[in-house]
Amino acid sequence: MLDEKFSKRLENLPAGIWQKLIKIDRLKGQWISGAKLSPQVLGRLKKSVLVTSTGASTRIEGSKMSDEDIERMIRGIYIQNFRNRDKQEVKGYYELLLNVFSSWKTLKFSESTIKHFHKELLKYVDKDKEHRGEYKKTENKVHIVNELGESVGILFDTTKAYLTPKEMQELAEWTIAALEKQSYEPLVVIGNFIIEFLNIHPFKDGNGRLSRILTNLLLLKSGYLFMPYISHEKLIEDNKPEYYISLRKSQKTLRTKKPDISYWLDFFLDIILKQSQMAVELLSEENIEKLLSKKQLLVWEYLQSVEEATPLEIAKETKVKRPTVNQVLVKLLQLEKIERIGLGRGTRYRIK
Repeated sequence: MLDEKFSKRLENLPAGIWQKLIKIDRLKGQWISGAKLSPQVLGRLKKSVLVTSTGASTRIEGSKMSDEDIERMIRGIYIQNFRNRDKQEVKGYYELLLNVFSSWKTLKFSESTIKHFHKELLKYVDKDKEHRGEYKKTENKVHIVNELGESVGILFDTTKAYLTPKEMQELAEWTIAALEKQSYEPLVVIGNFIIEFLNIHPFKDGNGRLSRILTNLLLLKSGYLFMPYISHEKLIEDNKPEYYISLRKSQKTLRTKKPDISYWLDFFLDIILKQSQMAVELLSEENIEKLLSKKQLLVWEYLQSVEEATPLEIAKETKVKRPTVNQVLVKLLQLEKIERIGLGRGTRYRIK
């Protein structure tokens, strides 16, 4: 009965959805085969995405903190002119997302994990102390929030409080089974989980933020390993009107005899497609600046200004120490951005 409830939604999906799934799968493979980036580069990208994703996800829910404000706060610099609630929510999101990025291999997706994540997400928020990690006890509605953090309308009604534990158990069990058995495409299963989770809206507060944290976890566990390096949340923030519209269109159908999540899946897959395209672009020449440190960039920029050069010439002209020059040259060779000419002391390098 449970499988029938969700599988009915996944039958006869439009051809456009399958086309997007094929494109995403191809790009996923390109990232896995081409991501020969150093741990230092990946670490810098992850730090940047943690800030970007935290800022975007909390702003979707009404926070006013910019990425620069968040970065300063994370570095321990005192931030004025913001509500304590904004700062508390930002800190909780940042730390939980960091945990997901760092430990996703050992984190088990389950109903208890969902409750634990909610507790961690809100652990600094004073107003949410009484209901952290607990399903809602009263009814709630989903509001559309504008840039000022004000409600501008009701998006949809949610599951009744007394039905929430049962529906959450069913959703978690179905999602785990569907992913393990590979009954359906993983992205379709994850997309269904997210829209049903938001339809249930199981917690008094924090549902939207938690849905995006869970999206990161589920995608990582399904092999989409670029999640820590391109912000999923930022892409949603940049397409916020479409996000709300796709949710509204699909949510209206979920309690009818003809549930249709294709509106939502179209949006969700567009975001994943863009994210995977941006991940692959990280490996391209146009984006190499994002992959190198300041000193490494000096070597790259110098090579672009000359026809060819030896490591000694590069070190002399850029004032970068020889061991660092050698490291950069090895990295640029791995990325296939330069080529080696000759051997031994006469070895020279030039842009490919």
